[in-house]
Amino acid sequence: MFRSFALPFLLLTGAFLAGSVHAADDAVLEGIQEYMEFTSYGDGAMNVEQFLNGGLENFHIIDARNADRYAAGHIDGAVNIEWRQILAHRDEIPTDRAIVLYCDTGLLSAKAQFALRIAGFDKAKVLQGGYPAWVVENETMPK
Repeated sequence: MFRSFALPFLLLTGAFLAGSVHAADDAVLEGIQEYMEFTSYGDGAMNVEQFLNGGLENFHIIDARNADRYAAGHIDGAVNIEWRQILAHRDEIPTDRAIVLYCDTGLLSAKAQFALRIAGFDKAKVLQGGYPAWVVENETMPK
């Protein structure tokens, strides 16, 4: 079902890039609304504890921040795909395992996760609290 939302999302993205969404784009907006009504609460997020318990090797981890933020520190094994470029790099993202996206607040990674979910990546999740939550959890973990 998620694949059926790819075209409306791409059309909506193009409309935003062109400047604004017009009344003629009602089909696109209806497609987005249908997706939003279908998806469940909390379906696209996990906290640091769930992330750790799932085993990092079982996730494709994407740091959705810019290259400078990534270089300053990131979760081991994470690849850096800035949130704005996520759909341009979708062919590099595996579909056989869960995808965990993070940023500094959850805002940018949530945008990237939303784009991926509409594009058919139904295993995409956001790490609640982002990189700062990861750092705090790892500082308090017994060594």
